Amino acid sequence: MISLTIDDAVAEIVLDAPGRLNSLDHQGLKDLSRAYRTVDAAAQRGEVRAVLLRGEGRVFCAGRDISAVDPDRDDAAEYLERLLGPLLQQMSAVPAPTFAAVQGACLGVGLGLLLATDVVYVAEDAKFGSPFAKLGATLDSGGHWYFTERLGMHRALDLIYTGELISGADAVAQGMFSRAVPAGELLGFTRDLVARTARGATAAFTASKDLVAQIRDQRLGLWESLAQESAEQVRLCSTPDYAEGFRAFQEKRPPAFTGAPTAPEPSDPRTGPVRDAGQPPTP
Repeated sequence: MISLTIDDAVAEIVLDAPGRLNSLDHQGLKDLSRAYRTVDAAAQRGEVRAVLLRGEGRVFCAGRDISAVDPDRDDAAEYLERLLGPLLQQMSAVPAPTFAAVQGACLGVGLGLLLATDVVYVAEDAKFGSPFAKLGATLDSGGHWYFTERLGMHRALDLIYTGELISGADAVAQGMFSRAVPAGELLGFTRDLVARTARGATAAFTASKDLVAQIRDQRLGLWESLAQESAEQVRLCSTPDYAEGFRAFQEKRPPAFTGAPTAPEPSDPRTGPVRDAGQPPTP
Protein backbone atom coordinates (compact mmCIF):
# COMPACT_ATOMS: atom_id res chain seq x y z
CA MET A 1 0.00 0.00 0.00
CA ILE A 2 1.23 3.48 -0.90
CA SER A 3 -0.15 6.63 0.71
CA LEU A 4 0.34 10.23 -0.39
CA THR A 5 -0.35 13.51 1.40
CA ILE A 6 0.37 17.04 0.20
CA ASP A 7 0.49 19.81 2.78
CA ASP A 8 2.13 23.23 2.76
CA ALA A 9 3.95 22.49 -0.54
CA VAL A 10 5.45 19.23 0.82
CA ALA A 11 4.45 15.86 -0.65
CA GLU A 12 4.95 12.90 1.68
CA ILE A 13 4.89 9.47 0.00
CA VAL A 14 4.74 6.52 2.38
CA LEU A 15 5.47 2.84 1.80
CA ASP A 16 2.61 1.78 4.05
CA ALA A 17 2.68 -2.01 4.38
CA PRO A 18 4.63 -2.56 7.62
CA GLY A 19 3.22 -6.07 7.99
CA ARG A 20 5.11 -7.00 4.81
CA LEU A 21 8.14 -4.88 5.78
CA ASN A 22 7.12 -2.50 2.97
CA SER A 23 8.27 -4.98 0.33
CA LEU A 24 7.01 -4.13 -3.14
CA ASP A 25 5.26 -6.44 -5.58
CA HIS A 26 4.08 -5.55 -9.10
CA GLN A 27 1.05 -3.67 -7.81
CA GLY A 28 3.15 -1.82 -5.25
CA LEU A 29 5.44 -0.49 -8.00
CA LYS A 30 2.40 0.60 -10.03
CA ASP A 31 0.90 2.38 -7.02
CA LEU A 32 4.20 4.09 -6.26
CA SER A 33 4.47 5.21 -9.88
CA ARG A 34 0.95 6.63 -9.69
CA ALA A 35 1.87 8.60 -6.56
CA TYR A 36 4.94 10.07 -8.23
CA ARG A 37 2.91 11.03 -11.32
CA THR A 38 0.56 12.96 -9.06
CA VAL A 39 3.48 14.65 -7.33
CA ASP A 40 5.21 15.48 -10.61
CA ALA A 41 2.08 17.19 -11.95
CA ALA A 42 1.62 19.10 -8.69
CA ALA A 43 5.28 20.20 -8.76
CA GLN A 44 4.90 21.51 -12.29
CA ARG A 45 1.91 23.59 -11.11
CA GLY A 46 3.97 24.93 -8.20
CA GLU A 47 1.82 23.15 -5.61
CA VAL A 48 4.66 20.85 -4.45
CA ARG A 49 8.11 22.26 -3.75
CA ALA A 50 9.73 19.33 -1.90
CA VAL A 51 9.08 15.59 -1.59
CA LEU A 52 9.66 13.13 1.26
CA LEU A 53 9.68 9.35 0.77
CA ARG A 54 9.56 7.16 3.87
CA GLY A 55 8.52 3.71 5.05
CA GLU A 56 6.00 3.00 7.81
CA GLY A 57 7.06 0.75 10.70
CA ARG A 58 10.45 -0.63 11.66
CA VAL A 59 11.78 -1.16 8.12
CA PHE A 60 12.06 1.21 5.16
CA CYS A 61 11.79 -1.47 2.47
CA ALA A 62 12.80 -5.14 2.52
CA GLY A 63 12.98 -5.22 -1.29
CA ARG A 64 10.82 -7.06 -3.77
CA ASP A 65 7.91 -9.03 -2.33
CA ILE A 66 8.68 -12.59 -3.47
CA SER A 67 6.39 -14.35 -1.00
CA ALA A 68 4.00 -15.44 -3.76
CA VAL A 69 6.48 -15.66 -6.67
CA ASP A 70 6.78 -18.98 -8.49
CA PRO A 71 10.48 -19.09 -9.52
CA ASP A 72 9.64 -21.36 -12.46
CA ARG A 73 7.28 -18.75 -13.89
CA ASP A 74 8.79 -15.50 -12.65
CA ASP A 75 8.90 -12.70 -15.22
CA ALA A 76 11.90 -10.68 -14.03
CA ALA A 77 11.80 -8.51 -17.15
CA GLU A 78 8.25 -7.38 -16.36
CA TYR A 79 9.21 -6.39 -12.82
CA LEU A 80 12.61 -4.84 -13.47
CA GLU A 81 12.55 -3.48 -17.02
CA ARG A 82 8.92 -2.48 -17.51
CA LEU A 83 8.01 -1.44 -13.97
CA LEU A 84 11.01 -0.68 -11.75
CA GLY A 85 13.33 0.95 -14.30
CA PRO A 86 10.74 3.47 -15.54
CA LEU A 87 9.69 4.18 -11.94
CA LEU A 88 13.25 5.05 -10.87
CA GLN A 89 13.66 7.37 -13.86
CA GLN A 90 10.30 8.95 -13.04
CA MET A 91 11.32 9.53 -9.41
CA SER A 92 14.64 11.04 -10.46
CA ALA A 93 12.95 13.49 -12.85
CA VAL A 94 10.50 15.06 -10.37
CA PRO A 95 11.00 18.85 -10.78
CA ALA A 96 11.48 19.48 -7.06
CA PRO A 97 14.01 18.53 -4.37
CA THR A 98 13.37 14.97 -3.13
CA PHE A 99 14.34 13.41 0.20
CA ALA A 100 14.14 9.99 1.84
CA ALA A 101 14.15 9.00 5.52
CA VAL A 102 15.43 5.44 6.00
CA GLN A 103 15.10 3.27 9.10
CA GLY A 104 15.70 -0.43 9.58
CA ALA A 105 16.52 -2.57 6.56
CA CYS A 106 16.77 -1.21 3.03
CA LEU A 107 17.45 -3.96 0.52
CA GLY A 108 17.13 -4.65 -3.20
CA VAL A 109 14.47 -2.48 -4.76
CA GLY A 110 14.44 -0.39 -1.57
CA LEU A 111 18.02 0.61 -2.32
CA GLY A 112 16.97 1.45 -5.88
CA LEU A 113 14.40 3.92 -4.55
CA LEU A 114 17.18 5.74 -2.72
CA LEU A 115 19.37 5.95 -5.82
CA ALA A 116 16.56 7.88 -7.51
CA THR A 117 16.22 10.33 -4.59
CA ASP A 118 18.22 13.54 -4.23
CA VAL A 119 19.00 13.52 -0.49
CA VAL A 120 18.93 10.48 1.80
CA TYR A 121 18.97 10.66 5.60
CA VAL A 122 19.40 7.35 7.39
CA ALA A 123 19.13 6.04 10.92
CA GLU A 124 22.52 5.23 12.38
CA ASP A 125 21.43 1.61 12.88
CA ALA A 126 19.76 1.17 9.48
CA LYS A 127 21.00 -1.76 7.38
CA PHE A 128 22.02 -1.75 3.70
CA GLY A 129 23.41 -4.39 1.41
CA SER A 130 22.80 -7.13 -1.13
CA PRO A 131 20.81 -10.11 0.17
CA PHE A 132 20.88 -11.88 -3.20
CA ALA A 133 23.72 -14.27 -2.37
CA LYS A 134 21.18 -16.64 -0.78
CA LEU A 135 18.67 -16.33 -3.65
CA GLY A 136 20.76 -17.31 -6.65
CA ALA A 137 20.05 -13.88 -8.11
CA THR A 138 22.15 -10.81 -8.76
CA LEU A 139 21.91 -7.40 -7.14
CA ASP A 140 19.52 -5.23 -9.16
CA SER A 141 17.83 -1.80 -8.99
CA GLY A 142 21.05 0.01 -9.96
CA GLY A 143 22.95 -1.47 -7.03
CA HIS A 144 26.00 -2.56 -9.04
CA TRP A 145 26.55 0.95 -10.36
CA TYR A 146 25.95 2.56 -6.99
CA PHE A 147 28.14 0.24 -4.94
CA THR A 148 30.98 0.47 -7.46
CA GLU A 149 30.68 4.26 -7.81
CA ARG A 150 30.66 4.90 -4.06
CA LEU A 151 32.64 1.99 -2.60
CA GLY A 152 34.95 0.81 -5.37
CA MET A 153 35.13 -2.56 -7.08
CA HIS A 154 36.60 -4.59 -4.23
CA ARG A 155 34.21 -3.45 -1.51
CA ALA A 156 31.23 -3.70 -3.90
CA LEU A 157 31.96 -7.33 -4.75
CA ASP A 158 32.73 -8.10 -1.11
CA LEU A 159 29.21 -7.01 -0.13
CA ILE A 160 27.66 -8.83 -3.08
CA TYR A 161 29.51 -12.12 -2.53
CA THR A 162 29.03 -12.24 1.25
CA GLY A 163 25.54 -10.75 1.52
CA GLU A 164 26.74 -8.83 4.57
CA LEU A 165 24.92 -5.64 5.55
CA ILE A 166 26.46 -2.34 6.58
CA SER A 167 24.98 0.12 9.07
CA GLY A 168 23.59 3.53 8.24
CA ALA A 169 26.47 5.16 10.10
CA ASP A 170 29.05 3.19 8.10
CA ALA A 171 27.20 3.82 4.83
CA VAL A 172 27.37 7.56 5.41
CA ALA A 173 31.02 7.37 6.46
CA GLN A 174 31.75 5.58 3.16
CA GLY A 175 29.96 8.24 1.11
CA MET A 176 26.80 6.33 0.20
CA PHE A 177 24.20 8.66 1.73
CA SER A 178 23.77 12.18 3.05
CA ARG A 179 23.66 12.00 6.86
CA ALA A 180 23.12 9.50 9.67
CA VAL A 181 21.10 10.47 12.75
CA PRO A 182 19.81 8.55 15.78
CA ALA A 183 16.81 6.42 14.81
CA GLY A 184 14.46 8.20 17.22
CA GLU A 185 15.27 11.58 15.67
CA LEU A 186 15.21 10.56 12.00
CA LEU A 187 11.67 11.44 10.94
CA GLY A 188 11.48 14.75 12.81
CA PHE A 189 14.92 15.75 11.57
CA THR A 190 14.04 14.92 7.96
CA ARG A 191 10.60 16.54 8.00
CA ASP A 192 12.12 19.73 9.38
CA LEU A 193 14.70 19.95 6.60
CA VAL A 194 12.16 19.06 3.91
CA ALA A 195 9.81 21.82 5.12
CA ARG A 196 12.71 24.27 5.21
CA THR A 197 13.69 23.31 1.66
CA ALA A 198 10.10 23.77 0.44
CA ARG A 199 10.26 27.37 1.67
CA GLY A 200 13.56 27.94 -0.09
CA ALA A 201 14.64 28.93 -3.60
CA THR A 202 13.33 25.74 -5.16
CA ALA A 203 13.69 26.95 -8.76
CA ALA A 204 17.44 27.32 -8.12
CA PHE A 205 17.54 23.99 -6.26
CA THR A 206 15.95 22.24 -9.24
CA ALA A 207 18.52 23.83 -11.56
CA SER A 208 21.28 22.42 -9.36
CA LYS A 209 19.55 19.03 -9.33
CA ASP A 210 19.56 18.96 -13.13
CA LEU A 211 23.20 20.03 -13.33
CA VAL A 212 24.36 17.41 -10.84
CA ALA A 213 22.49 14.75 -12.86
CA GLN A 214 24.30 15.90 -16.02
CA ILE A 215 27.67 15.74 -14.27
CA ARG A 216 26.86 12.21 -13.09
CA ASP A 217 25.35 10.83 -16.29
CA GLN A 218 27.36 12.69 -18.92
CA ARG A 219 30.62 12.91 -16.95
CA LEU A 220 30.92 16.63 -17.58
CA GLY A 221 34.37 18.11 -17.07
CA LEU A 222 35.12 21.28 -15.12
CA TRP A 223 34.78 23.69 -18.02
CA GLU A 224 31.63 22.06 -19.37
CA SER A 225 30.12 22.26 -15.89
CA LEU A 226 31.16 25.92 -15.62
CA ALA A 227 29.39 26.69 -18.90
CA GLN A 228 26.24 24.91 -17.74
CA GLU A 229 26.31 26.78 -14.42
CA SER A 230 26.59 30.08 -16.25
CA ALA A 231 23.65 29.24 -18.51
CA GLU A 232 21.49 28.31 -15.52
CA GLN A 233 22.47 31.45 -13.63
CA VAL A 234 21.55 33.62 -16.62
CA ARG A 235 18.17 31.89 -16.77
CA LEU A 236 17.59 32.30 -13.03
CA CYS A 237 18.30 36.04 -13.28
CA SER A 238 14.79 36.49 -14.65
CA THR A 239 13.03 34.64 -11.82
CA PRO A 240 11.25 36.33 -8.89
CA ASP A 241 13.34 34.42 -6.34
CA TYR A 242 16.59 35.77 -7.78
CA ALA A 243 15.41 39.35 -7.34
CA GLU A 244 13.95 38.57 -3.92
CA GLY A 245 17.17 36.96 -2.71
CA PHE A 246 19.27 39.97 -3.69
CA ARG A 247 16.80 42.49 -2.25
CA ALA A 248 16.49 40.55 1.01
CA PHE A 249 20.28 40.48 1.37
CA GLN A 250 20.53 44.21 0.68
CA GLU A 251 17.69 45.00 3.08
CA LYS A 252 19.07 42.65 5.76
CA ARG A 253 15.88 40.58 6.08
CA PRO A 254 14.95 36.91 5.50
CA PRO A 255 13.95 36.19 1.89
CA ALA A 256 10.39 35.14 1.02
CA PHE A 257 10.89 32.73 -1.88
CA THR A 258 8.01 31.43 -4.01
CA GLY A 259 9.75 28.91 -6.24
CA ALA A 260 8.15 30.44 -9.33
CA PRO A 261 10.18 29.43 -12.42
CA THR A 262 9.63 32.73 -14.29
CA ALA A 263 8.65 36.27 -13.51
CA PRO A 264 5.00 37.24 -14.13
CA GLU A 265 4.24 39.61 -16.99
CA PRO A 266 3.95 43.27 -15.93
CA SER A 267 0.33 44.29 -15.83
CA ASP A 268 -1.61 47.46 -16.67
CA PRO A 269 -4.87 47.59 -14.65
CA ARG A 270 -6.72 49.01 -17.69
CA THR A 271 -5.51 46.65 -20.40
CA GLY A 272 -4.17 43.55 -18.63
CA PRO A 273 -0.68 42.09 -19.12
CA VAL A 274 1.82 44.27 -20.96
CA ARG A 275 3.44 42.44 -23.89
CA ASP A 276 6.42 43.18 -26.08
CA ALA A 277 5.59 44.71 -29.44
CA GLY A 278 4.68 42.03 -31.92
CA GLN A 279 3.94 39.39 -29.27
CA PRO A 280 0.67 37.63 -30.10
CA PRO A 281 -2.05 37.62 -27.45
CA THR A 282 -2.55 34.48 -25.43
CA PRO A 283 -5.57 32.56 -26.79
